[in-house]
Amino acid sequence: MATDPAPAGTRTARGRDPERRRAILDAADRMIQRDGPEVSMSAIAAEAGISKPILYRHFGDKSGLYRALAARHVDPLMERVRTEFHGGADLRVRAYATVAAYLGMIRRNLTLYRFLMHRATAEDPRTRGEVGMMVRRLGEELAEMLTAEEEVADPVRAQIVAHAVIGMVQAAGEWWLEHPEVPEAAVVADLTGAVVGAISGRRA
Repeated sequence: MATDPAPAGTRTARGRDPERRRAILDAADRMIQRDGPEVSMSAIAAEAGISKPILYRHFGDKSGLYRALAARHVDPLMERVRTEFHGGADLRVRAYATVAAYLGMIRRNLTLYRFLMHRATAEDPRTRGEVGMMVRRLGEELAEMLTAEEEVADPVRAQIVAHAVIGMVQAAGEWWLEHPEVPEAAVVADLTGAVVGAISGRRA
């Protein structure tokens, strides 16, 4: 879904080589894609050519690896959603582009998405908190945008609507991943109507 940049020749605050850290994350990506969301830490370490204790030395513990993968993949997903919704077109066009971008990205990276949003967040409260914070931050930004563009006049209603819209799209996306027989175009169109309707306060 994304790669995480780090200046060449630098070392992390823990004194670990960022190139080795990136290589471990690359190995984790490959193994998650190959073996699925339940891939073991031992398999990831073996793919990276290291032992499990060395893997944990780079990330602190399993939680640290989870959170590094979340930062690597969930943040870019949120940034893509943010970019689409801040486009210059009218509300319906932006809503359609945003929903299509989100659903397309999670479908193309289904195994990684399930690893991060299901396994990692279920097993580790810190990862769950960080991912939740990313989503809440996006909701705050959407609420501010709705108010600034006068799509929703009341700031309190803007907060409610923004977080409701994000939760709706996320939940509908989860449902769709379990029902691949439903055409993507139909889901995008219906969700776009629901988003526009929620923001405008009327059926879209």
